[in-house]
Amino acid sequence: MLIWLLIVPVLACLLIGLLSAPGRVTALVSASITMILGLYVVVVSMLPDFDTECLTTFCGIPLQFTTATPLCPLMLLLTVVVTFAALLGMHAPGKSAERSWSISTLLISAGATGAFLSDNIISFYAFHELALIPTFVMIGYYGRGERRTIAWRTTIYLGLASMVLLAGLVMLCIEMGTTSISQMHALVTVYGKLPGTPVTMGIISGLLLAGFGTLVSLFPFHSWAAPAYASAPTPIAMLHAGVLKKFGLYGLFTLAWALGPASRFLFEGWNEVLLVLLLGNVLWVGYVTVAQTRLDKMLGNSSVMHMGYLFLAFAAYVTSSGSNYLALQGAGMLMLAHGLSIAMLFLLAGQIEQRTGTLELCALGGLARRAPTLGFLFGLAGMASIGLPLLANFVGEFAIFLSCFVGWVPGASSDCGSGCGFLDSISSLLGGLGSVQLCVVFALWGLVISAVYMLRAIRRIFAGEIAPSCENVARLSCSEVLSASLLGALLLLFGIAPFLII
Repeated sequence: MLIWLLIVPVLACLLIGLLSAPGRVTALVSASITMILGLYVVVVSMLPDFDTECLTTFCGIPLQFTTATPLCPLMLLLTVVVTFAALLGMHAPGKSAERSWSISTLLISAGATGAFLSDNIISFYAFHELALIPTFVMIGYYGRGERRTIAWRTTIYLGLASMVLLAGLVMLCIEMGTTSISQMHALVTVYGKLPGTPVTMGIISGLLLAGFGTLVSLFPFHSWAAPAYASAPTPIAMLHAGVLKKFGLYGLFTLAWALGPASRFLFEGWNEVLLVLLLGNVLWVGYVTVAQTRLDKMLGNSSVMHMGYLFLAFAAYVTSSGSNYLALQGAGMLMLAHGLSIAMLFLLAGQIEQRTGTLELCALGGLARRAPTLGFLFGLAGMASIGLPLLANFVGEFAIFLSCFVGWVPGASSDCGSGCGFLDSISSLLGGLGSVQLCVVFALWGLVISAVYMLRAIRRIFAGEIAPSCENVARLSCSEVLSASLLGALLLLFGIAPFLII
């Protein structure tokens, strides 16, 4: 069953590329099939009697695809839904571009799906690398602004990060004696700790954090991300910012889950550094987002900013030696919610640019009078992104903040053991707040920053006097409304009924 989630989009790419099948129609049919299959797999994998440890086979060949890892069903759901919405709302500039856009979207989706389903670390890594190739090409050929420069910069950043990551993964596999994530989980469960010296484990964790962190745009290795998202064609921006960017965090959480209690032993030497860097995402990049004057750059920086909350959940998870399940639940919900909301925002930003010819905030205004549905949908996505209650992002962020206080004892000097002396010296002045709890105090200011830039953008684009660029704006078509409404409906559904996911 799982292998068909990869075969269907690849077959569609072959039909479009070799047999000149209609690009958007063929891609939409493929995305519809994979969404149905994906939803079936997600629902069945959540049943109590479903054997998630069974690896799938194809023509008698065993393949290491599984939904056994905790976050896999959520990432699969996110991938198939965003892919369908991206293709349904796609408007390529010409027939030739439509074929390229469709093939690239399907290949990125197939690569992300393969990475999320892989139990083998090598195929997990390889699928992600394959998904990056069409991203580079599409930015270089169809991007906005200085697209060639941005494409090369993105390629260099992610290429170097991938090499660093590969070194860390290979070293981890050698130390564990296996490339299977589920076997690592079994080995740690039996033996209780990682093999290798603390120095070796420190090198491995440093490589993993540097590699995965750059792919997720962890501060200060984040400068590639916002220009890449702002320059990329709409469906590519939706898939990369909404789906592919979660690969790094998915990898960190999955390895931490596989290593269980040993995850703290692996990452504790870098925990203080991670806490400081994630505050760079939340605060530094947050203020950079406030300063943006273009909608696409604002959304790109906003996506980078919100990764800080997910790294905060990771820090809380590994600090607890993998026992803080609320951190894992909150991270899973926020990864899903952020993917849906940022994809919806980029989709609507593309529709704004198509109708007005600009994304400069100062050149827009009064758009809600001409396109009220567009204004409502953008407002819904914007409110979700800043964590408004009853929308899915709020559930994820609230769970993450709460998870940082799980097991905390007031008056205790530290929650991350040795190596956190700088933050411990500060926390001792604040009534015994641990390093993670202290980080939450500063990270909460990000909620205010998010509200500032998003509410200001909504006011400038949709309220006030009608700008000349918005005078003759056409309303959204049915396909455009449906694509955005699908994402918005899921944000509302999971915000009202989070138990469906958690």
